Amino acid sequence: MRQGMVCGLAWKLARGKPGLVCNHTSRLGVAVTETDLPICVAALYRFTPFENFADLRGPLQAVCDANGVQGTLLLAHEGINGTIAGTDAGITAVLEHIRALPGCAEIEVKFSRAPDMPFLRMKVRLKKEIVTMGVPGLDPRSDVGHYVPAEDWNALLENPDTILIDTRNDYEVAAGTFRGAIDPKTRTFREFPEWFRAHRAELLADGRKPRIAMFCTGGIRCEKATAFVKAEGLEEVYHLQGGILKYLENVPEDQSLWDGECFVFDQRVTVKHGLEPGSLDQCHACRMPLTAEEMAAPEYEHGVSCPHCYNERDDKQRARYAERERQAQLAAERGEAHLGAHMDEIRERRRRERDEEIRRQNEKRQSMG
Repeated sequence: MRQGMVCGLAWKLARGKPGLVCNHTSRLGVAVTETDLPICVAALYRFTPFENFADLRGPLQAVCDANGVQGTLLLAHEGINGTIAGTDAGITAVLEHIRALPGCAEIEVKFSRAPDMPFLRMKVRLKKEIVTMGVPGLDPRSDVGHYVPAEDWNALLENPDTILIDTRNDYEVAAGTFRGAIDPKTRTFREFPEWFRAHRAELLADGRKPRIAMFCTGGIRCEKATAFVKAEGLEEVYHLQGGILKYLENVPEDQSLWDGECFVFDQRVTVKHGLEPGSLDQCHACRMPLTAEEMAAPEYEHGVSCPHCYNERDDKQRARYAERERQAQLAAERGEAHLGAHMDEIRERRRRERDEEIRRQNEKRQSMG
């Protein structure tokens, strides 16, 4: 049986035994059942050479569709990457198919749970890279950094010689990061090599050979980032095995060096310690995570703008975003299905749950000013 710690709970996802789960008690002492969080979310990746990766697309899409699994999977010559969600039985069936692909028997999978389906549909895409860095000839299988298990990560960070670098994008870092981490303020992973080369002299100041530690959401970006840094001539390079998700899953909150929440690429927006769904929403214009206070700000308009991007968008752009939201609302009122209708329902429920907090924030602002 293959077991995964899910949402900080001992959920068991058994190979060959669809739907086998156990109900347990969370670290907060609250019993959580499969009914409370019925959707299993699986984040996975594997660097392995696929000779004819295009031929894998059809059968993989078919097994996902047949089992009601949604999300995105990327296929390239260098391997597979993605996040999918569905019932325990559905995820089990898809993972059985993926593990049968060449070199994928030991694929890295991180599990969490969600109260609702966090994706709109299922997409299997063919790409040049399963995580786009744009550095020709870079092979993460040949020479990557030293893997550091989540349980040993704190000791590395507490070493004063360690230089900690967050390899994620700016909107991800905005939701949370490790204490003392350097934020490259990149908008895409493609910008990381240029950032590193531009700051290499600072990292090597006074002729030192720094201990570089890097991290990302699930580990895949660090496979390439550490391989790139080593190719640039640095030898003592480390990365968090399993990424932030594994750290938040395995390290107790009272021992954690993580501040904030972890951005994820689905409708949950963020997750917290124990991989429980987070408290933040998201601006659909700029992707920045938003607190209840930010959603109460005058610059916030659902689907159109937020305090982070209001001054970066012109009236024409905001009008286009507003029309997109208006069309979605009209379709919902007519009872018509449209892309994102199910997610709109989920977002609306989340907004209703936060209405009271937003009202309190508005009252507080008015009383102060």
